[in-house]
Amino acid sequence: MMKNKFPALSLIILTAIVAFCFACGGLMTKDPLYMDLAHCNEAPGKEFLFGTDAMGRDIFSMIRYGGRISITIGFLATLLSTVLAVLVGSVSGCAHARIDGVLMGATELFLSVPGLLLTAFLQAVFGGANVYSLSVVIGLTGWMSMAKVVRTEVLQLRHTDYVLAARCLGGGFFHVLFRHLAPNFFPSVLFVAVMNVRNAIVAESTLSFMGLGLPVEEVSWGSMLSLSENALLSRSWWIILIPGFFLVGTLLCLTNLGNYMRGNANRRHSNLGCEKNNKKNMKQI
Repeated sequence: MMKNKFPALSLIILTAIVAFCFACGGLMTKDPLYMDLAHCNEAPGKEFLFGTDAMGRDIFSMIRYGGRISITIGFLATLLSTVLAVLVGSVSGCAHARIDGVLMGATELFLSVPGLLLTAFLQAVFGGANVYSLSVVIGLTGWMSMAKVVRTEVLQLRHTDYVLAARCLGGGFFHVLFRHLAPNFFPSVLFVAVMNVRNAIVAESTLSFMGLGLPVEEVSWGSMLSLSENALLSRSWWIILIPGFFLVGTLLCLTNLGNYMRGNANRRHSNLGCEKNNKKNMKQI
């Protein structure tokens, strides 16, 4: 079997981007929200390293500040979706067949609705967008795929000796979940969580690009890219290219890390299957 090579370069680049964004307080040279109308659409130079946008805002500072907003939304949304997925998937995997059918049917129903449409609908219900409301909306629409993975893992683990022993000794659902189930299925769902961070950043950027995301006074990578039409008309390539480089670079790094974790999870399941087959063959002999 081909060895799954660790994407060290992706991890280094992602760490550098996150450090670049979250060092805003001490490293930003200008206020990202200040509109310097005397320097509108100015190309990259000594004073403005990444240039300025149509309102004279410093893109260098905007990328750092906006990246902090986008990454924060990605992680908060993933945290919420992971909690929901673990609860729904674990209950479905441990419950009676009828309850399992209802929960998985509801999950399939949510999966059948386009994610962007569902996110936009929930955002309209919540009203005015901010970092936390967007995180909640995106988190509420991103748990379904992970819940199915958790359910599959729980179905394989619920009849193991240590889980049955814990139940016989009076262990409750949450005790069994956090002490015996979660530590075993966590490696398998970790890659889904990493991909959910990526998907949440994409969702925030898409909503902001469509005008459904953060308000004008809030800066994110998506809101910066929403200025692309005016940037193309004014031939200000730096307004699109530089924020797009940071966004695409972050997404590619997260994708590489997620694929590496998925490969490890698949190899783990393959090894478990081989061990089970070897035990059966030994018994037959």
